[in-house]
Amino acid sequence: MEDRFSLLLSLRTPDSFMVFGEFGIGDDPLAAAVLFDSLQGNEAPSGTALLHVDLMEKDGLLPVKVRTKCCCLNELAANCKLITREVFRQKNLKAYEE
Repeated sequence: MEDRFSLLLSLRTPDSFMVFGEFGIGDDPLAAAVLFDSLQGNEAPSGTALLHVDLMEKDGLLPVKVRTKCCCLNELAANCKLITREVFRQKNLKAYEE
């Protein structure tokens, strides 16, 4: 089963933004929002932002962009670590929480 929420990683190219990675982060809207809020970066659009993390939600078959954070390379690295840790926790430790 596909995740309802995902985080897309994209970088600015001369023409547009190109997606280069995606994290499936589950089906819980609250958990997705909490994870996105904990990411480093700025939600205010910036013309100089080269890297974006987009919170996506599948509405039926179509993905819809919910929110975006602009970040630098160091922030993206920290975000990838945080996302990986949270996805691991959700997928592997869920049985211990119930």
